[in-house]
Amino acid sequence: MASSESETGSQAGLQGAAPRPVNLPHIESLDVAARYHPARCGGDFFDAVAPDSRVLFMLTDIAGRRPETQAIAVEIQNVFRTRAQDLFEDLDANESEGIGLLARDINRSLIEAARGVRFAPAFLGCYNLTLNILTYQYAGHFLALFHDGEKTRVLEPCGIPLGLFTHSTYEPAILAFDRHAKLLLVTKGITEDRQGATVFDDERISLLLENSTTDSASICEAVLRVADDSENHPKSRALLRSRKQKYRDDLTAVALVRRGDTPDSAHPPER
Repeated sequence: MASSESETGSQAGLQGAAPRPVNLPHIESLDVAARYHPARCGGDFFDAVAPDSRVLFMLTDIAGRRPETQAIAVEIQNVFRTRAQDLFEDLDANESEGIGLLARDINRSLIEAARGVRFAPAFLGCYNLTLNILTYQYAGHFLALFHDGEKTRVLEPCGIPLGLFTHSTYEPAILAFDRHAKLLLVTKGITEDRQGATVFDDERISLLLENSTTDSASICEAVLRVADDSENHPKSRALLRSRKQKYRDDLTAVALVRRGDTPDSAHPPER
């Protein structure tokens, strides 16, 4: 039912250029996955790269329908990948400063590609594979949950969504990952129905994360499966329309899991 982050899709091909697929190397100490529900119609977009001893990733939900948001996603992916390499090629690079600059540049490229204001909640992160620390800019408003091995908490946004102001400034936050710590990001298509009502609440997602395995792809697929079941529940207003019209937004889940320590976990991934 779920499709991977490398999906390009025949529909996207008909609309012109599509974002390039994610192609991370195998990383001993970190498991990263993104999954989309196949019925894609909106602007959810995930990308990730691994320059040396770091993994950089972004998830955004660009306002608009899929044909127009695909073109915008291509532009911000180009900036994300180019600037990520530039800003983090030095092993001693300041990660908070780098994430702030990367968010700034992606924000400006998004506004330019959209030719004006375009609402785009986003989560932009830099995971240090040596220190197991995530430096991130969370420009709400989708759900971000962190499970540290004992309890789960909701992360609060630390900035306004992208695409609104060309001169926005960013102050990233930091999160330390113990062994088997898990981060889950879900876009609003999972938590809201077409009328904006909650169909898959935060507590239910928290319990799912707490009881999940340490496999990131399995976590994402479980979230999408339960969200899809919620939409298909007999009491759901989604059933008032045909299945083709049921989803008004994309359903996307992204998970990061720190794997148990291995002999190679403190070293950067092979290039």
